[in-house]
Amino acid sequence: MKHLFVFISLCWLSSQVLLGEGYQVNLQGQKQTGMGHTGTGLLLGPSSLHFNPAALSFLEGRFNFSAGASGVLSNNTFVKNQPSVYEAKTNNPMGTPFYLYGSGKISDNMAVGIGVNTPYGNSLKWDEGWDGRYLIQDISLQAIFVQPTISYAVAPFLSIGGGPVLALGSVDLSKALPLQSSEGEGQVNLTGTTTAYGFNVGLFAKINPVLTLGVDYRSKIIMKMEEGEAHFSVPSSMSSSFPEENGFSAELPMPANLSFGLGWQLTDKWLLAFDLQMVEWSAYQSLNFDFEENTPLLADSENVRNFENTMIYRIGAQYQATKNFILRGGVYLDETPIPEGFLTPETPGANKTGFSGGFSWKLLSHLEMDASLLYIKAEDRNDGYAPLNFYGSYSANAWIPGLGLSWQF
Repeated sequence: MKHLFVFISLCWLSSQVLLGEGYQVNLQGQKQTGMGHTGTGLLLGPSSLHFNPAALSFLEGRFNFSAGASGVLSNNTFVKNQPSVYEAKTNNPMGTPFYLYGSGKISDNMAVGIGVNTPYGNSLKWDEGWDGRYLIQDISLQAIFVQPTISYAVAPFLSIGGGPVLALGSVDLSKALPLQSSEGEGQVNLTGTTTAYGFNVGLFAKINPVLTLGVDYRSKIIMKMEEGEAHFSVPSSMSSSFPEENGFSAELPMPANLSFGLGWQLTDKWLLAFDLQMVEWSAYQSLNFDFEENTPLLADSENVRNFENTMIYRIGAQYQATKNFILRGGVYLDETPIPEGFLTPETPGANKTGFSGGFSWKLLSHLEMDASLLYIKAEDRNDGYAPLNFYGSYSANAWIPGLGLSWQF
């Protein structure tokens, strides 16, 4: 019973998505995804709103639009060897991250635009009666970002750009409660929405006719939930200790990202890209959880997370196969921010390698279809959460097809 409050507090907005480490999603453009999610130093359309807003003023055409979505088919497996061999697998619903971008030139040197995408989120569902049900049973987490942007070319070879970010977050999770009663266990469902703000700024340089360079900084955003709803379903003998309708407040950081990118037009047909991205996960040190109504069995709590800053290493290539058909490929390594002894089934993180491919096919003179396919494999990790002594071996993988359209005129 004494760990009940820690069990609850572990769950709020603390779940992993296989697309990136922690709860960061890396699917903001089919062209970039096909090239290993490179893009900070590239001119690949209005998706630069996310990757490097400074690039907008160098895009060809007066107006550029793109839209797309991906289907995330992920699997997680947990194996515990003591006291006997036990295995559990997730039955995750398909995630559908999406993006919408539009930009236009208002002068030869200036462009404006707006983008909507989903850079953070997760869908995770373990079997109802699995061994870790007191930590998590299922969760749906989503953060939608809206970013108006302005970009200005201060010189023929150099541009700057940026814009504010409006973040709209929501969460819905369920877990079992370890209550000792002849009537069985309890259940809690936590739901809520919140709004927060940040910014995205960048610099883009044309070093020479074949070499481009980009730097982008996306700020930390603190998602504070002040009016979340906690719904308890417990044995009648304990109902007085768990108000059926309760509120809660908590907060979770969306970490800052600093990216450096290089584009190299090796030949008329070949384009190479290299990106280096630092994710400031150290912003997530603890999870504080505050109920509106406390009882002797339902107290507020603080849970240590101790996430660490990480790096993502990306490389991609693009090949102009024909006038109307472009092929892409890429690979990246994404480090885990979760230190030893802090691994939970809500964030079963491990170093991940992603392999991607894709293409663009010009359907009409101004319309392209963009497609990508990403496979992600996490390193098997034997670890656990020391404060609750929950240990085991985790493995995960995902297939992520994506489709989009790009329109320029």
